[in-house]
Amino acid sequence: MSLFGVTLDALTMDETVQRCLEAVRRGEQIEIGMVNAAKLVNMRRDPRLAAAVAGCDLVLADGQAVVWAGRVLGVRLPERVAGIDLFMRLLAAAESAGIPVYLLGARQDVLELMLRRIAERFPALRVAGSRNGYFEDSEQGPVADAVADSGAQLLFLGMTSPKKEIFTAGYGKRTGAHVVHGVGGSFDILAGITRRAPQLWQRLGLEWFYRALQEPRRLGKRYATTNTAFLLMTVRELIRRTPSAGSANRSH
Repeated sequence: MSLFGVTLDALTMDETVQRCLEAVRRGEQIEIGMVNAAKLVNMRRDPRLAAAVAGCDLVLADGQAVVWAGRVLGVRLPERVAGIDLFMRLLAAAESAGIPVYLLGARQDVLELMLRRIAERFPALRVAGSRNGYFEDSEQGPVADAVADSGAQLLFLGMTSPKKEIFTAGYGKRTGAHVVHGVGGSFDILAGITRRAPQLWQRLGLEWFYRALQEPRRLGKRYATTNTAFLLMTVRELIRRTPSAGSANRSH
């Protein structure tokens, strides 16, 4: 189904996890794109980001605002599939099934701290390899080759947009991973560097506000700008899809 010109997959969390595990079993390669309000706004401003997301095999509603906007516009998405929640579900599934994973992203100190936390939480998880997310565009090929050499079947990218989307579009297949999932700031949350919003804030669609409170200088203005732009996008789309009274009268 299409929302703001972007094709989204109307999957639940359970269905998404199942789709990923099927890809591993069948030896397929799937790339996952996650969209929230800010990214949908930025995709209209950045053709390269838009193309990278459109090229993914699965595109999921990472933000609650996207689900709500879909309901207003008559696009029924079953639920939010948050990137960090999918990340945790796949780590648990990988531990149970012995599926090797690769963790790519964040600063080196954050990555190391996260790896220790993951080892505590998923002691039997097979971590095939890891690398921080600080590398030049010219290094993308060698980084992808290192992932391929590790034999990892699940690749998680703890990098910001549009870097993770562009890496996925250009080198996702080259990594050899059956599932490539961009998890954004999830590495920082797992490492304990930043805190995730409580469940109530998440249900109310205020996770962005909770993050902004933690980093007001960096995120405050950004979220205010993108959220306003997303609201305007939704209103314009609603007006476009709603027949005017004049048109209705002329039809009689």
